[in-house]
Amino acid sequence: MLPEHKDFKYRHIGPTQEEQSTMLKELGYSSLDQLMATALPKAIQFEGEGKLPDPLSEPDTLDALRVHARNNHVTTALIGQGYYGTFTPAVIKRNVLENPSWYTAYTPYQPEISQGRLEAIINFQTMVNDLTGMKTANASMLDESTAAAEAMLLSRRSSTNESNVFYVDSDTMPQTKSLLEHRAEPVGITISYFDTSKGAAELDGEYFGVMVQYPGASGRLTQLKPIFDAAHGKNAMAVSVADLLALCLIEAPGEMGADMVVGTTQRFGVPMGFGGPHAGYLAVREDLERSMPGRLVGVSVDADGAPAYRLTLQTREQHIRRERATSNICTAQVLLAVMAGMYAVYHGPKGLRSIALEVHQKAHALADSIREAGLTVVEENFFDTFRVTGIDAQAIFEKGRQQNITMNLVDDKTVGFSIDETVSPEILNQVASVFGAGTVSYSYDPSGTKLKLAGLDRKSKYLTHQVFNTYHSETAMLRYLKRLADYDYALDRGMIPLGSCTMKLNSTTEMEAVTWPEFSNLHPFSPKQDIEGYLDLISELETWLCDVTGYDAVSLQPNAGSQGELAGLMAIRGYHLSRGDSQRQVCLIPSSAHGTNAASAVLAGMKVVVVACDELGNVDLDDIKAKIAEAGDKLAALMVTYPSTHGVYEEAIADICELVHQSGGQVYIDGANTNAVVGYAKFGLLGGDVSHLNLHKTFCIPHGGGGPGVGPVAARAHLAPFLPGHSLAQIDLPNFGPISGAPFGSASILPISWAYIRMMGNQSLRDATAVAVLSANYIAKKLKDHFPLLYTGNDGLIAHECIIDIRGITKDTGVSVDDIAKRLIDYGFHAPTMSFPVSGTLMIEPTESEPKDEIDRFIEAMIAIKQEITQLAGGEWSPEDNPLRQAPHTAKILTEDWSHPYSRQLAVYPVKGQHLQKYWPKVRRVDSVHGDRNLICSCPPPEAFA
Repeated sequence: MLPEHKDFKYRHIGPTQEEQSTMLKELGYSSLDQLMATALPKAIQFEGEGKLPDPLSEPDTLDALRVHARNNHVTTALIGQGYYGTFTPAVIKRNVLENPSWYTAYTPYQPEISQGRLEAIINFQTMVNDLTGMKTANASMLDESTAAAEAMLLSRRSSTNESNVFYVDSDTMPQTKSLLEHRAEPVGITISYFDTSKGAAELDGEYFGVMVQYPGASGRLTQLKPIFDAAHGKNAMAVSVADLLALCLIEAPGEMGADMVVGTTQRFGVPMGFGGPHAGYLAVREDLERSMPGRLVGVSVDADGAPAYRLTLQTREQHIRRERATSNICTAQVLLAVMAGMYAVYHGPKGLRSIALEVHQKAHALADSIREAGLTVVEENFFDTFRVTGIDAQAIFEKGRQQNITMNLVDDKTVGFSIDETVSPEILNQVASVFGAGTVSYSYDPSGTKLKLAGLDRKSKYLTHQVFNTYHSETAMLRYLKRLADYDYALDRGMIPLGSCTMKLNSTTEMEAVTWPEFSNLHPFSPKQDIEGYLDLISELETWLCDVTGYDAVSLQPNAGSQGELAGLMAIRGYHLSRGDSQRQVCLIPSSAHGTNAASAVLAGMKVVVVACDELGNVDLDDIKAKIAEAGDKLAALMVTYPSTHGVYEEAIADICELVHQSGGQVYIDGANTNAVVGYAKFGLLGGDVSHLNLHKTFCIPHGGGGPGVGPVAARAHLAPFLPGHSLAQIDLPNFGPISGAPFGSASILPISWAYIRMMGNQSLRDATAVAVLSANYIAKKLKDHFPLLYTGNDGLIAHECIIDIRGITKDTGVSVDDIAKRLIDYGFHAPTMSFPVSGTLMIEPTESEPKDEIDRFIEAMIAIKQEITQLAGGEWSPEDNPLRQAPHTAKILTEDWSHPYSRQLAVYPVKGQHLQKYWPKVRRVDSVHGDRNLICSCPPPEAFA
């Protein structure tokens, strides 16, 4: 047992032991175990001992991580294939990537307290629009390969050609081809490959879309316009997978007729990280905005008519449209999108062009040197990537390794190189010496007049907006980043009690290893001998997650919860197909489920059938029995969340699982609420066949303002062969298709969850679960006399979150959940989850990390707001002019004439002592309707903010 000062449990869990006793006494329980034994159904309680290692102190955990780091070997990776060395500007690394003001924020559903990162995201969208030549870019995608899959699906939705054929450039990145094939099959799409060097000649018959890698994986540059013109002649969609740095020098796909452009922004200052996380992108031409997947930031106005940013066109998304959504994507890669956008802000158009020129000129200088040695360089015109052929490729590869250089081993006679901004002249000479070539003749030519780009030299300007032409000194950039961070509300300011989101502590120790070069600078396709540290860490984390969940196998490849869902459902599909049960396509999903469930089921080729919930919030047993009987031998799966999204532990979950199994179906238990069961119940033992977990919820990876996330999928042994595989993996993975671009997904943030589990151990994880449940029930008890609780379980208890019902208040007074959410900003809080899973409600989840005094402050705020509602109902204020309807109140409004029937003090300092930690929103309430009707998704002109 660790001494208390070394035991991380006391740093992670907010309420002290004495405070826990006080809270338990308030609820009428004597211990955490008594509380959990009452709340959790006896039939699912795990009675055994966990097999996790004993906890380490924070310093010892970092020492253990350093051992793994030392077992990684960082080389100069010239492998390319979509992953490149890059310099992360120190001012961005320190003030974004390592700054809790940025990485602990949530998705900006509350725009008034999110203006900083919304502005940063719109910078990202503008950057992508400008470089690709497109009209609208979204707020990020998960990676390049999944972005390509989304573009394929968007093409099918948007094309009037009824063919099921999608043509793909044979020179596309190999990981993208694999993922496209895996994602196409369940939805009936046929992938056909064609050689772009022959233009459109191989585009035979009918097809609904065509996709071209630009530049190609080989480095080849292709004139896109003839191919895209041919596609449009078939009423098909034209897609380019484009390298943004190359687009600083070569013609934009949008200028050649692309309907959509996708790719990655990794080389804009985001480390390779052994595969991720990185921000993918997707941009579309005009008229496709309302069909595109993912988040989209737009410009609206606030209550005073001032410009304000917000998430726009949300009715496209899975949390509203469910199985009819454009995508299942929820969390994307906002933190990395912010970094990439700020890389463009910091360098500006001149700086980006200079980086691109340097890369291009170094690559050609090296190629020229190798040619002069009498060897064959395949490409004459290229941006940064070329191949050398007619050699003993393995011998050359090994010679490079002796110089700490890793090439792309294409085949037994060919190696490839991709030059990036980190490659020095010394490295160029080292590579040349491997081929017996002479000194590389390189000197930077800023004129850029001798480009070898197959006549595709870019003529158009980009990044002309003021934001990309202002913050080029470190002082200016530092202050810009600080100003944006100050606009926002994140966990460094206070509690974010979002139900179903688990906004818990992301400790500094857990975060520390993310930026260590041994973890951040490895290429995902590095040789096995270079990545032993990562492989050991991944193996340990998989083993621990198996123990926590009761499953037999885990894949860490899914780089979001939505992708974990899809991977689990694809595993179920693969299992049924392997048994000849191709008719099993019905997926039962409760009406309370998160929207991603239904959207993922559709992407896995399943038919969604909704199961009703009863008045207590449980799955309706009669209805599910009827739906199972109706499905018969077509039943594929039940997808159910535990505890339910209604915040209760359902008593009948094991019986429900058994009903599904008896009918030949599989049970997918959505692990979004795992924080309520760790150490007390195991999905694999209560009847689950497969689950995904959210490492960005339960296991402490921060939300990053909307990503990154990791959604590992865990399964019982019979589904393990159908977990995600990868054609380029360094170790044996299942012989099944991939779900992400990299073999291990967002590998560089896995040390966060590894460190959390290593510092906690079995008992502390149990304690964390129990305190999360304790805190939620404490809030419920304190608020139930002021707001109706919608659902409760045994002895009136809930799980880790409670739902308060505002519908009666709205009916009687007109005060909505939106009014309460905005008023909470004045009290210094982020709102709970609004209108999910039931419209007109607020779902509150405090997590185990919030101190009791912060929880009490939230309770005080909610009770005070209820008193304000009572005053409004009594006629003290009008329905149009009261502190709820006018919320939130900015500092600016205090300087203006005050005509409201309530005081300035009540508006901005509604509780005593608030002046000591006052948060000021930048804007007043944002007009959502205006933003959707007047779609602007790029940086507005500076005069708009005058």
